Amino acid sequence: MTQNVRWGILATGAIAKKFAEGLRDARGAELVAVGSRSQDKADAFGKQFNVPHCHGSYEALAADADVDAIYVATPHPQHKPAASLCLEGGKAVLVEKPFTVNAREARELVALARAKKRFCMEAMWTRFIPAIVRVRELVASGAIGEVRMVAADFGFRGGLNPEGRLFNPRLAGGGLLDVGVYCVSFASMILGTPVATTGAAHIGQTGVDEQAGMVLTYEGGKLAVLYTAVRTQTPVEASILGTDGRIRIHNPFFKASKLTITAGGKDETVEIPLRGNGYNYQAEHVGQCLRDGRTESDIMPLDETISIMETMDALRAQWKLRYPME
Repeated sequence: MTQNVRWGILATGAIAKKFAEGLRDARGAELVAVGSRSQDKADAFGKQFNVPHCHGSYEALAADADVDAIYVATPHPQHKPAASLCLEGGKAVLVEKPFTVNAREARELVALARAKKRFCMEAMWTRFIPAIVRVRELVASGAIGEVRMVAADFGFRGGLNPEGRLFNPRLAGGGLLDVGVYCVSFASMILGTPVATTGAAHIGQTGVDEQAGMVLTYEGGKLAVLYTAVRTQTPVEASILGTDGRIRIHNPFFKASKLTITAGGKDETVEIPLRGNGYNYQAEHVGQCLRDGRTESDIMPLDETISIMETMDALRAQWKLRYPME
């Protein structure tokens, strides 16, 4: 593939609009189609973003011959069926995080993608923004020595709406799957798969985790200390602590543009501006993978996505948090 990747977006909510905005700044990408369960919503989205193909069903989008890749932007419980539909339709798929509701669904979706030999990736867009690329380079170069600990938090005070996606168990609501996944994924990016997990959560009146603290343990005694919330505002920063220094990723770490590297008794603050809204970088990465003929990303591998879901499953099991669809 040498031409632009022709994107479709499945669903028309807030995150779908952010991705559509990102595509405007994505090199080698164009938005050509949208799919909704409502023709009116598809048409309105198409009008807002100048999308030529507006489909009134997900099935029609998955069957659109003019689409190369589809971004799945539904609520969490629909990720697996929607992504499966697109894979069956022969499309490359970028699935909004969390990849699925649980690890069982993740393993099944990955197995389908591999059987169909189609590209599939979790849309953990943070990994592709330039500041986080720089973080990985610094860690790999030994700039702060051996990494011993990671800390990250992501919390905000959301309005309590029992029927909304943040607080509704039927929509796999709660802090861990909505924003805690950023913290767990960040720790995984730096430290790998934990050998033990522990945590505590406050389960609110609707039956989902409103705030939680987690400690993940890794080989050699390395630790990740994480916390997340949907009813409590947190600093939304991350730190990587090594034997010879540390890296602070300033607020908001999930969309970072500023780092402070402390080593040798000196602080160096680096600003790395974003181009576009940040979602463009993951779209460009998907496009490069497709042009290279790859079916998996080396930056957000499918096996790591499964591992992240397993970690979150283990935490939810400790909290006795099980969703109705499970």
